[in-house]
Amino acid sequence: MSVTRPGRVLAVMSSAVVAAVALVAAVNLALPTLAASELKPTPAQLVWIVDAYVLVFACLLIPAGAAGDRFGRKGVFLAGLGVFALGCLAAALAPDVAVLIAGRALSGAGAAMVMPASLALSVHAYPAERRGHAVAVWTAATGVAGVAGNIGGGLVMQFLPWRALFAVMVPIALALALLAAFLAPRVDRHDAALDVPGAALLTAASVALVGGIIEGPTAGWTSPLVLAAFAGALALSAAFAFHQLRTARPLLDPRLFRLPGLRAGALGVAVTFFGMFALFFVNASFLQDVKGFSPLLTGLAILPMAIPMIVLSRMSGRFDRFTAVAAGILGNVAGLVLLSFADAAMPYPVYAIGLVAMGASMGLCLPVLSQEIMASLPPARAGLGSGLNSAARELGSAVGVAIMGTVAATAGTGTAYLTVAVVVLAGGMVALGWFRSRLTRSHSLSPTA
Repeated sequence: MSVTRPGRVLAVMSSAVVAAVALVAAVNLALPTLAASELKPTPAQLVWIVDAYVLVFACLLIPAGAAGDRFGRKGVFLAGLGVFALGCLAAALAPDVAVLIAGRALSGAGAAMVMPASLALSVHAYPAERRGHAVAVWTAATGVAGVAGNIGGGLVMQFLPWRALFAVMVPIALALALLAAFLAPRVDRHDAALDVPGAALLTAASVALVGGIIEGPTAGWTSPLVLAAFAGALALSAAFAFHQLRTARPLLDPRLFRLPGLRAGALGVAVTFFGMFALFFVNASFLQDVKGFSPLLTGLAILPMAIPMIVLSRMSGRFDRFTAVAAGILGNVAGLVLLSFADAAMPYPVYAIGLVAMGASMGLCLPVLSQEIMASLPPARAGLGSGLNSAARELGSAVGVAIMGTVAATAGTGTAYLTVAVVVLAGGMVALGWFRSRLTRSHSLSPTA
């Protein structure tokens, strides 16, 4: 079923996505100021200020998607915007680093409620033959949001104190909630699983993994704390998989990953955002500390990513799907390799070529990969599909920030970029192989084959 004015619904949903994702990139612009602020955060705490939001965001996306399927996506979307606003308010008023990190985690929980519901509501608003358009626009919004966060964050940090970065999100979230209350359609509820133990195991495994990566440089990679974190992540992941296979109503049945399109889409989205947010984490510090850019100029400097991302996202349906994904992965790697050579002497136009390559790569491959995830599941599980799509993106982002921050602190930015490029290439090639398998299988089952 479609609604009368789907374009307005898509605009509101995409705007909510931009707000949720932009806050990740915007905070990177504030890190140099935060480091010298009255809160005096340590280097590890600076990473946690970024990753507390992203990690909670990533871990709760799949449960939030299932909750939307069961209790109503519109209600979950509106509640999510309220939680997001409350978390931003807490961060803006934080008297110390602990409260700031807690506020970031709370706003991440709200964002997790918003994201899967926004995609499911966007798809529902359009007739079946135009849902690919809705997915493409929504996907473009997730990519453009990173650029918008850099520009908006630069603008705020140029003229206002760092606390304003969080405060300005409160009225934005409440205004979007008001618009959505009037415009968004009500979608039928479905008897979807709400697996609380599974959600707890998944969250704990993710926190242990990213926590080990972040604390490694400070505590030592062979310290009991870090080794315990990695061992815990492995054990909790195994426990999650075991629980999902045995429970009657799994949160995320591992057997779904037998579908090559779903696993290709999830891995491809994860490694793409892994590269993008690794870039965002060091870009602000590099341009301000090394190149001497102002916060506003630093935000504007990311614009070369946006243009190819927007244009190619809207044109993605015109390209061969396999070629688009392959070109996207290789473009991401090429951009990261070029940026690994960036130093004070590199002219900005050369630096911008790396940004263009990464923006074009996302515009080419992300709409195809997201559509693969959504098309792999029935409409009644649209919330789960959207949650999985968003979880792959945010978990990739969280690990990308953690690895980039860790390697940059110990071996330098150039080595960090090359490390990220190797991970993107390896993961991307695996995803591409699964995608080819899915296409080959579909062709062999075709009546004309």
